[in-house]
Amino acid sequence: MPSKPRDPAPERAKTDDSLRAERMNTDEALKGDISSAERTADEVVDRAREAADAVLSDARDRADHESVRAQRPAKAAAVVDQRAEADREVRVDRATADVALRSDREDQADALAALLVHERAATDAYLLTERARSDDAVAHRDDFLGIVAHDVRNLLNLVVLTMEHLDKAGERRADVQVSAPADRIRRYVARMNRLIGDLVDVTSIDAGRLAMAPVEGDVTALLAEATEMFQPAALEKGVSLQAEAPPGPLAAQFDHERMLQLFANLIGNAIKFTPKGGAIAVGVEKAEGELRFWVSDTGVGIPAPLQEAIFERFWQVGKNDRRGLGLGLYISKCIVEAHGGRIWAESGAGQGTRLCFTLPAAGAQA
Repeated sequence: MPSKPRDPAPERAKTDDSLRAERMNTDEALKGDISSAERTADEVVDRAREAADAVLSDARDRADHESVRAQRPAKAAAVVDQRAEADREVRVDRATADVALRSDREDQADALAALLVHERAATDAYLLTERARSDDAVAHRDDFLGIVAHDVRNLLNLVVLTMEHLDKAGERRADVQVSAPADRIRRYVARMNRLIGDLVDVTSIDAGRLAMAPVEGDVTALLAEATEMFQPAALEKGVSLQAEAPPGPLAAQFDHERMLQLFANLIGNAIKFTPKGGAIAVGVEKAEGELRFWVSDTGVGIPAPLQEAIFERFWQVGKNDRRGLGLGLYISKCIVEAHGGRIWAESGAGQGTRLCFTLPAAGAQA
């Protein structure tokens, strides 16, 4: 059963919403800047008019004083009429100038809005084109990766078959010099197969084609199988590995192979980061309608700020860490979520790590 297709629409909808919000913020900020500039300009004009009126009033007061001293009342009356006419002309000119200024401002605002609409339409067109190209590139990448993975795995299988023949020949001759390198080559081939499998799984996850075939099974038996599978690696590293499970079977719906892959990632990481003499425990318990699993170790631990980042794709302990592609925990998270569970880390620097995940118990799945 393929997992639910991963739809890029939600991420793109978020991008579009963010773009719209940013444009609204830009528009509001632009309106605020324009309004502020207009208010400043109006204040400057008002102050200039007030200053001009003050100068004119002062000049008129001096002229009136001189007229009174010269006892020319008839002329003063004529001056009053002239001043009234001049004041009316000034008010008309100012009103005309204000109307022209408001019209210019509206024309500029319309021109700016039209320019923004044009530029935003061009941006949207570029964005749609880039998305179409990205979708096409991803589709071609997935097809190419599938073909390459198939061909490389065929070659690796041929390498393994060749090593089997060499190993059998070495056993017949009791040749240790052949069997030891053969074992190393098998381990290298197995690691390469795991890396290829991780890449193919990530591609399948992105495309919504991660194969899942859940059936009802016993998770305690699964736990024992996973622990037994990694006992040789733990012994070689010099760490203890034990299972902690309640007596009796615990039923759940799960994909057996995918769950083994999940445990392989978690236990493999625990072995990788646990020093010689350390201990690893794999356990399960039933709690609140779900099964809670854990893989704990006595390794270096994970600082709190990184406990969510470890489940991201291509995450590495450090920039120079080359012990994998950093896909194991990301794939594990996707497998758990495909089963309807959740996964998290409990750790602290120098305190060991406990990776936990849940599965719905039998009868709890929708």
